[in-house]
Amino acid sequence: MKFFALTSALLALVLSLSGCISAPIALTPQTEQRLQAQAPIRFLLTFDDGPSASGYNNPSRSVVADLANNPVLPGIKAVFFLQTEASRSGGSPRGRKTMEREYAAGHILAFHTATAFHTNHRWLNDAELERTLTQGSTDIASITGALPTLVRPPFWNYDRRTFAAYQRHGMHVLLTDLSANDGKIWGFNGSPRRRANLYRQLSVVRERIALGELPTVDGVIPVVVTFHDINRYTARHLQEYLQILMDSARINGMKTAAEPFYTDRSALERGALARTVKDINEVVHLPGVWNWVWDADSN
Repeated sequence: MKFFALTSALLALVLSLSGCISAPIALTPQTEQRLQAQAPIRFLLTFDDGPSASGYNNPSRSVVADLANNPVLPGIKAVFFLQTEASRSGGSPRGRKTMEREYAAGHILAFHTATAFHTNHRWLNDAELERTLTQGSTDIASITGALPTLVRPPFWNYDRRTFAAYQRHGMHVLLTDLSANDGKIWGFNGSPRRRANLYRQLSVVRERIALGELPTVDGVIPVVVTFHDINRYTARHLQEYLQILMDSARINGMKTAAEPFYTDRSALERGALARTVKDINEVVHLPGVWNWVWDADSN
């Protein structure tokens, strides 16, 4: 089972980087009319796998700087899903200092892993899982003064056992609506079809919004977007990505809020918690081929 899951994850990565992106779903008059009855959207930015421990042109710190100062909307706040014990991330002095900077800048520190590597939580036995959840929570609380309320399972993957463990630790699973497909960190990590990818994914989300499937929080509909702040390509192009998201909404006929990104940490947390998985039996929608990967793994 573990071998199949690893093979499937590698296959998903290859497919996601292959450039095979379908055309956006066409906007029909019926969908356009339904959208008029819905609240505007607000993009809820999230970043996985950080913080970077690099001492050279640190990409995590570059992301934080561009969120604070950019031509689209200065002062954007995001959720950072952290690898708190990985030596290339939060398990280093520089990584820990970057986590402190992220929190001081008004961002949310959330849990991703507390293992030495990016390990699927389903592969851990009960004792290992409990230890890593406790360790990661303690790492984050040492900076924020509070235990984390959000978790993103590595590879988006969880089962009844891990979901129950998250709940025992007061953590809620946040998945995503859009993914920049930028999870590849080493080797070729460009994204030549980044616009087409996000245009297409947002058209799928638009259909769900038109049907009233996404919640409204504080007068807006939070749309979750996932990047990787340890990806140098993402860090160099973050301001462009912000504009691409705005263009994607316009092309898909979607209204954006007056502030199209979150600029307040409390509002960000309310929006994120509203989008978390409430029940293990809840049907989830993952971008790309990930639903297929984990459905196959569970059979």
